[in-house]
Amino acid sequence: MKMYDEKHLKNVVLIGAAKSGKTTLAEDMLFEAGIISKRGAVEEMNTVSDYHEVEHERGNSVYATTLHTEWRDYKINIIDTPGLEDFAGELVSSIRVCDTAVMLLHAYNGVEVGTELIWDYVDRYNKPTILAINHLDHENANYQQVLEQARQFFGNAVTVMQYPVNQGPGFNAIIDLLKMTMYRFPAGGGKPEKLPIPAEEKEQADALHNELVEKAAENDDALMELFFEKGSLDEDELRKGLKIGMMKHQVFPLFCLSARNNMGSGRLMGFIDNVAPSAVEMPPEQTEDGKEVACDPAGPTCLFVFKTLLEPHIGKLSFFKVMSGELKTGQELVNEKGNTTERLNQLFIADGKNRQPVERLRSGDIGCTLKLKNTFTNHTLNEKNFTAQIDPIHFPPPKVRVAIVAKNKGDDEKLGEVLSEIHMEDPTLEIEYNRELKQVILHGQGELHLAVTKWRLENIYNMQVEYLPARIPYRETIQKPAMASYRHKKQSGGAGQFGEVFMKIEPYYDGMPVSKEFPVRETEEIALNWGGKLVFNNCIVGGAIDARFLPSILKGVMEKMQEGPLTGSYVRDVRVSVYDGKMHPVDSNDISFKIAGMMAFRDAFHQAAPQLLEPVYDLEATAPDVMMGDIMSELQTHRSVITGMDSGKASQVIKAKTPQAELDKLFAALRNVTQGKAKVKAVFAEYAPVPSDVQKKLSEDYKKVEQQNGQH
Repeated sequence: MKMYDEKHLKNVVLIGAAKSGKTTLAEDMLFEAGIISKRGAVEEMNTVSDYHEVEHERGNSVYATTLHTEWRDYKINIIDTPGLEDFAGELVSSIRVCDTAVMLLHAYNGVEVGTELIWDYVDRYNKPTILAINHLDHENANYQQVLEQARQFFGNAVTVMQYPVNQGPGFNAIIDLLKMTMYRFPAGGGKPEKLPIPAEEKEQADALHNELVEKAAENDDALMELFFEKGSLDEDELRKGLKIGMMKHQVFPLFCLSARNNMGSGRLMGFIDNVAPSAVEMPPEQTEDGKEVACDPAGPTCLFVFKTLLEPHIGKLSFFKVMSGELKTGQELVNEKGNTTERLNQLFIADGKNRQPVERLRSGDIGCTLKLKNTFTNHTLNEKNFTAQIDPIHFPPPKVRVAIVAKNKGDDEKLGEVLSEIHMEDPTLEIEYNRELKQVILHGQGELHLAVTKWRLENIYNMQVEYLPARIPYRETIQKPAMASYRHKKQSGGAGQFGEVFMKIEPYYDGMPVSKEFPVRETEEIALNWGGKLVFNNCIVGGAIDARFLPSILKGVMEKMQEGPLTGSYVRDVRVSVYDGKMHPVDSNDISFKIAGMMAFRDAFHQAAPQLLEPVYDLEATAPDVMMGDIMSELQTHRSVITGMDSGKASQVIKAKTPQAELDKLFAALRNVTQGKAKVKAVFAEYAPVPSDVQKKLSEDYKKVEQQNGQH
């Protein structure tokens, strides 16, 4: 393969809502450049980009796929990304390493909620962005309406480069305002005919060209002077101004496409070549400690792994961007995370499942390698004597959860190993071994994300698994003071057991005044691992209980607090005062007082108006205005309290407090009533009392289980 200098190397990521046409555009770009001889189609399951079996089964992209073209003395690395929120991890890692984003907008659907989600990531990384209105051959295509939506959403940075002459089923012509030419495409798409702008379009084209010139000039003082001097700018000057504007995030050039009919992709690629910034023109990469790594081919070799893929029959593939220097086959690099050395025996350029071996890759390029032992996503590899940790990709937090069990109990250990592998490949799928809930819990981005994970477990790893509802980490507390005593007495042959404890328990809150009912000799304040506090007062006078038995009483209380009397959940925010008791000179020991303390606490708890608490989340749902009524109705159905509303760029944002017990069902319901157009996120807020009917049912269910287990 030809080596391209760093200025002739472009990295673009194709982004957009589901069905906006990213995979089809990628296919066009490869076809135009001669990388493939025939264009595939998503419906025919033969595109270069969507090659995984799960993508064929589901009919849309699940993985981000790296591709490349060589076009007019430029190499363009392309990453085609999924458009569904469930696979946001693939999206954010791709945006992170590319230098220009190409955002596809559907000519009928316009700026969708999915678009808004994707834009959050582009905006975070401040990536230069090209907009492309696709599906201009759609029977309901409305270029002008989508342009207006784009301006409302993206602001004045939207810069018209092209407009369609005849959108709809007969679409075949575009007016290009940079070249001031009409491109007319043949019936099968492909290379267009260049024609003068028709007389009836001249006035509109001239007006839009003047707007383009002004937009390009305003990004650079020297260009602005030239503009005032000449009254216009030539094509090279326009390109320069547009590039500066793109780098400042003040120009988003807008193009026209029908990717399905291969119309417009060649012109888009020409613009990427000539105008979109290369890696060497982008700001230096930031390291974790705030230093910079410049994209310099003469610098020390440094590469950043942004994606890990486990391919059947091949093993682990590591995709990376060369941040600095030049990488050669067989080179040894140091992974700073584990201070291990990795030898890169093979280097590849990937086009979907096809991999082309190369001898070297220069700074700014994207490639992959096989079988790195200790290197994973977000790791940096450096040449010896150079130390840099590239700032990691920050993946979105999970939104839904489910418990997972192997149908075959003998597979439990294997399931743990497989889930670790899948997490290595997909950091947005988090695995939690929850001792409190006694479950293995998967945390994912959405129901589809979890469904694809199950598909992979069953079809790739041949493991039959079952999803169960994840239990809720309830907490128990009390609402009023109560007193109880318990005598533990056991006699069997030799030495017996004896301990008696008198105890008062009260609801605890920060800043609570010291108890005056009993003299407090010493206090222990314990911050509980599961949240809240236990305050333990020793109020014993006259030696009724020897001081050496107090830690045993505390231990008994703590054990009961780890399995609360109401539902077996953790207990929090209680003050315990041990104020009296009895000992036996022979039979009293630690175990006797531990049991007496535990049972006194249990009995007092039942008299202290026990209250079950549930985790409550701050929820935000973003969706088009017309869906707000349905969303509010679903929120109220799922015990949510609406706390406010805001206006987004192209939508409304509704805020609510929702119990975790309702979250998973609510996510599914909202996806259903909004056809997946709602963006929903939830963050833990607090513990709050459950309604009395819910508490009663949960408590009764717990008692039944206890009785079945023979525990009374």
